[in-house]
Amino acid sequence: MKTINAWTQVPRFDSQEEEAAFWMDTRIDSRLMNQALLRADNRESTTITLRFDPRLLARLKRIARSRYLNYQSMIKQWLSERLEKEIE
Repeated sequence: MKTINAWTQVPRFDSQEEEAAFWMDTRIDSRLMNQALLRADNRESTTITLRFDPRLLARLKRIARSRYLNYQSMIKQWLSERLEKEIE
C-alpha cells in the first residue's frame, strides 16, 4: 500500500472511479492527517477592536438576541450591507 506524505502527492482525478481506484491502495500518513486536523483557522479575516458606548452595545446585543444572532455577526452583516449600498 502506498502512503501519501504530502498533499501535493494527491493527483487531480478525472472521475470518481479514478479517485476510488487511487484510494483503494493509498493511505494518508498519520502525521499528515494530524497536521490537517490541528491546522490553525486560516480564514481570511482580520481581528480589529472597536470601542462602543455601553448603551449602544447593549442595544446592539438586544437586537441581535431578538433575531437569534451573534451580535458580532450581525454587525458584520450590517457593515457588509451598507458597504454594498455605498458602492452602488
